[in-house]
Amino acid sequence: MFTSLSDRLAATFKNLRGKGRLSESDVNKTIRDIRLALLEADVALPVVKDFTHRVRERALGAEVSGALNPAQQVVKIVHEELVAILGGQTRTLRLAKTAPTVIMLAGLQGSGKTTLAGKLAYLLKGQGHTPLLVAADLQRPNAVTQLEVVGERAGVPVFAPERGNISGHDVVTGAGSGTASYGDPVVVSRAGIEHARAKQYDVVIVDTAGRLAIDTELMAQAGRIRAAIEPDEVLFVIDAMIGQAAVETAEAFLEGVDFTGVVLGKLDGDARGGAALSVASVTGRPIMYASVGEGVKDLEVFHPDRMASRILDMGDVLTLIEQAERAFDKTQAAEMERKFLAAEDFTFDDFLQQMAAIKKMGSLKSILGMMPGMGQMRQQIEAFDEREFDRVEAMVRSMTPFERTHPKQINGSRRARIAKGSGVTTSEVNQLLERFGDAQKMMKQLARGGSLPGMPGMPGMGGGKRGRQQAPQRTKSKSGNPAKRAAEARAAAARASAPPVGSAGSGAAFGSGPAAGGDQTQALDPSQLPKGFERFLGQ
Repeated sequence: MFTSLSDRLAATFKNLRGKGRLSESDVNKTIRDIRLALLEADVALPVVKDFTHRVRERALGAEVSGALNPAQQVVKIVHEELVAILGGQTRTLRLAKTAPTVIMLAGLQGSGKTTLAGKLAYLLKGQGHTPLLVAADLQRPNAVTQLEVVGERAGVPVFAPERGNISGHDVVTGAGSGTASYGDPVVVSRAGIEHARAKQYDVVIVDTAGRLAIDTELMAQAGRIRAAIEPDEVLFVIDAMIGQAAVETAEAFLEGVDFTGVVLGKLDGDARGGAALSVASVTGRPIMYASVGEGVKDLEVFHPDRMASRILDMGDVLTLIEQAERAFDKTQAAEMERKFLAAEDFTFDDFLQQMAAIKKMGSLKSILGMMPGMGQMRQQIEAFDEREFDRVEAMVRSMTPFERTHPKQINGSRRARIAKGSGVTTSEVNQLLERFGDAQKMMKQLARGGSLPGMPGMPGMGGGKRGRQQAPQRTKSKSGNPAKRAAEARAAAARASAPPVGSAGSGAAFGSGPAAGGDQTQALDPSQLPKGFERFLGQ
């Protein structure tokens, strides 16, 4: 979503590199470029003015003028101010002291409230809670059915005593009274909380109705539901792709419903993302969650500092680590660590386990996008075909159990059978086996304390031949002079019989010397003397 903004900011900061000192004109040009980047990203004008004003004041201050690297200091200032307008600190759900915790969802129709209800329930279930979904949207056609489907995918029960609108036309009768021909959402919401208490659910998520636009009837109904159930949290769900309209919509719901937190939907889209940079600053309410996909797992806790790092192409390694911890099984990880330390062969069965864990983490493109500096490779990442994983998996699953653990035994006929079984060519199977063999060698080299190709061995890790240092190889003299050859032989014998430097026999801890009574005479290597000096050596 923040691709265009990230690219513009990266180009702006690139112009600052290499400058030992920033003049006022340099700062003004940078601020102007940042202002244009934010406006192009659909950030609200008041937010842009306030942001650039604070950055300019700090950039012209002592913290930049006295810095060793002014360009990095400006990036640091922009990062800190981005964190500030995104909410400053991570805000988590406030749980009720006495169960159940009631969470009410509000927002326009199409913003993703019903889908979010399932995602939030799935997230809370993974944290050890027992959530219940309440179908209080009785106006949108088939909204109750959709919530039931979402609840089934999330593995969470749904309380739906009323079927709502299933015929596909507007249901509202008696405007302002809150009574609809398909049921009263206030009654359903209150009954859902009582049902949760009776069945001992500790979290209740109430899905309410929305409209295509803000109107008094929508606000009145949302206000009645809030007054009836007294929720602990009211989450305003907003489509991150609506741009400048996000501010107006957020202010209207803040006045009509008074929400406590914001959830950004469709953050995985290709819109400019100005809503994310505007809502928290304008409303004063924190962004708590971000929806990054269509699946029930695609919901992230919103961290302002991590999002600011993503925008500035600094990566989001912490989120990547958290996703990996959830995806990788601890027992499998411990077994992989044992095999690595024991320098055992990495098999195709291990490969399948690792591939399954990576799939649990989500899209590989989103994973790579969290790595620092990957914005420079955005085109390559976008061009990557994730179906390649499926083709590789098909080849591995076409192997027998013996072949997966003994890849070196896969001969030509076996390769042909694997290619036929997985629908690929034999050359693709050959390439897979070749890459797999290289990976096995690399892992063994690392386990022995070696280094990657092109990298020096790490000290203390016993690289190369463990515990052994190879002596420098000396070439034999090519001289045909008998006297010189005899002198070389005597010198070599003297070196061989002499105690090693620093040994107990050398007379000192750091080598021989006069104070230790050692002999300072060193064996002479005739090959290092100028030509003709061999006649002065004793025979």
